[in-house]
Amino acid sequence: MSKCEHCIVREFSSLKALNKEELLKMAECKTSRLVKKGETIFEEGENVNGIYCVKDGICKLTKLSPNGKDHIVKLVKKGELLGQRSMISDEPVNLSAIAMEDMQVCFIPKAEMMGFFSENNKFSLNVMQTICGDLKEADDHMVSLAQKNVKERLAETLLYLEDTFGTNKDGSLHIQLSREELSGIIGTATESCIRLLSDFKKLGLITLESKKITIVDRNKLKRLSEQSL
Repeated sequence: MSKCEHCIVREFSSLKALNKEELLKMAECKTSRLVKKGETIFEEGENVNGIYCVKDGICKLTKLSPNGKDHIVKLVKKGELLGQRSMISDEPVNLSAIAMEDMQVCFIPKAEMMGFFSENNKFSLNVMQTICGDLKEADDHMVSLAQKNVKERLAETLLYLEDTFGTNKDGSLHIQLSREELSGIIGTATESCIRLLSDFKKLGLITLESKKITIVDRNKLKRLSEQSL
């Protein structure tokens, strides 16, 4: 079992506020697991009763729409926590978490986490700041949907994917989303997303190879994403 006090990923989340004694206590109660690409960590409506710390890998948080389609709400990377909001609100999770690549996650039960929350003011403040940050992201996304056209939103999303998750050795975006997943993020029909990607390719902004997308002209793509500002 890896020791929480030696785990570098805790420095990227609210857990960095825990002291050594609390980290030792957490190491005793946590469980670690490997999650294969495509597997579900938890489903919308589930009572998680704790939080997950992403030790390695990337997952998507999705929301089931009335028409039965899953829409990506957020992409979560190494070092982030899952389930903080539902733990604090004492409600079932309102999103599903699905691995986009092989992952390592640690689960910490709610009882221990709430003990840290009530006893460590800095930790509780960090958790609330993270939740506020998630709300700000949601607000920004709503504004983007309202004020930017689909072409601008696609440009913005491609830049976000490169900035946040990096690229592979061949220069392609590390996160490989299906056209349906990408269309769900930017709020358009899959056919429109496919057509826009083709337009971006013709303009020399990107190259396409199956699900692989490579940004070729970052400056033009950035100018395109900011046209409505």
